[in-house]
Amino acid sequence: MYSQTGNAFMQDEDLLNIILADLKRTVGEYTTATTESACPTVRRTFSDLTMDTLRLHGELFTQMSQMNMYQAPSKALRQELDKEIQNAHQTQQKSQQFIQQKMSGQGAYAQAPNVSQHQANVHNPYYM
Repeated sequence: MYSQTGNAFMQDEDLLNIILADLKRTVGEYTTATTESACPTVRRTFSDLTMDTLRLHGELFTQMSQMNMYQAPSKALRQELDKEIQNAHQTQQKSQQFIQQKMSGQGAYAQAPNVSQHQANVHNPYYM
């Protein structure tokens, strides 16, 4: 971007850092929209947008790194990565077991008595 006098509005590095941060923020918003979408078509659209934005973010990050505009954090030890991956898998398995348990009716609230709609509405002060 240039001002009327021809001087740079801001340094390229600063502008690219702003764009990189904006892409990161956008990925978060698209991810939230994906998880909150009930319509499969809308969900797929936001999922595709998320992946496209992640790709753009990665490409920009790579270019900035090659131009020494962005310093990557120090590398993690393989042991630490393996431990985090194992923890993530365990959390995922526990979550899946919990969901299956709740969906199969084995949860504490799954055995609630069957109340007819009329009986439920009789006790509702807004029921007419």
